[in-house]
Amino acid sequence: MSTLLLTHSACLKHATPPGHPERADRLRVVNEVLSDERFSSLARGEAPEGNLDLVTLCHNEHYATELRHVAPTSGTIYLDGDTSMSPGTWEAVMRGVGGAVAATDAVMSGQYDNAFVAVRPPGHHAEKATPMGFCFFDNVAIAARHAQRKYGIARAAIVDFDVHHGNGTQDIFWSDATVMYCSTHQMPLFPGTGSTGERGEHDTIVNAPLAPEDGSLQFRAAFENRILPRLQKFAPELLIISAGFDAHHRDPLASINLRGEDFGWVTRKLMEVADASAEGRIVSVLEGGYDLQGLMESVAAHVTALMGH
Repeated sequence: MSTLLLTHSACLKHATPPGHPERADRLRVVNEVLSDERFSSLARGEAPEGNLDLVTLCHNEHYATELRHVAPTSGTIYLDGDTSMSPGTWEAVMRGVGGAVAATDAVMSGQYDNAFVAVRPPGHHAEKATPMGFCFFDNVAIAARHAQRKYGIARAAIVDFDVHHGNGTQDIFWSDATVMYCSTHQMPLFPGTGSTGERGEHDTIVNAPLAPEDGSLQFRAAFENRILPRLQKFAPELLIISAGFDAHHRDPLASINLRGEDFGWVTRKLMEVADASAEGRIVSVLEGGYDLQGLMESVAAHVTALMGH
């Protein structure tokens, strides 16, 4: 297997207030664990900057240009109670967009089997015209749309195992029969969406909520019983992962009790789906994960699986 890792130091410069869980140290520990000898065969590159043409594949043009306009040159501005912008935020956000798209190009062109994009801030809560939950633009959604526009992909699937429901991704693809969105997440929990009854206009939204204190057995059952059969039937030509690691048992923002090996297991299961219908093509983009040790363990397991080890 050949796996590409894309990241960029500009993503460290999105500054959040003291004590905020979505902090630069998250990306530092991801980079630290992936610099270990066992990841020496990873191909590595810098995430390029995206542009507003890519952003407007999924987001309202007025929203995108307005966000660019309000981005501060000094100090901090708050867009809501937990989503703020610093002078480094805009470039960090655009590296996330560009990284997800560049990874998609690298995988679709056959240059690499799969890719992991280590960027922050995350993206899956950003709706078409609304930033929220630490997120500004939806990187995975943009990657899916880009793959459709540039490569003529008929069916793309996005699988989200972040502990918070990806309301933004669901919002963007609610009425789209060509993109399947599947999510495991804790309920009740922010942002309050993601019930099993939320299925989209074409039954291509698959939510498999977990209860507080659920663990490995319930998580794996949600995939085995609900998500994997639907994915196999849909037969995506590209599989994109919203790779949030905040369902780890150490994470402070939720109470799902996963271990590193659970993330390795689900990654291998998704690779089987991709092997069957997508020529193995997977693009994985970092979302949440707020305990540093838990994040390191989980990313290591996920990327080890992507590398075929």
